[in-house]
Amino acid sequence: MKIFSNSNIQKILGSYKSKIKSVEKNDKAEGTKDKIEISSKARDFQVAVKAFENLPSVRKEKIKDTKNAIASGTYNPSAEEAIDKIFEGINFDKKI
Repeated sequence: MKIFSNSNIQKILGSYKSKIKSVEKNDKAEGTKDKIEISSKARDFQVAVKAFENLPSVRKEKIKDTKNAIASGTYNPSAEEAIDKIFEGINFDKKI
């Protein structure tokens, strides 16, 4: 028995096919593209990050001056300054 020869089945299939075509038409994009807008704060942050990346990681002049002072014997660091610098890198409030 073939069900495709039945006129009622043909009407249902025709209706189904027309609905599929209308859904396909609605799914197509209408030529719109996504846009991204960056806020002024984000742009300022990007500029700051780029400027920071261009900074030298080590201050070469200060190192050169310190080496020269050590070599000549005129380098006399204070103990208080050394301890302060050591403690700056330690977070005493942080639990281990």
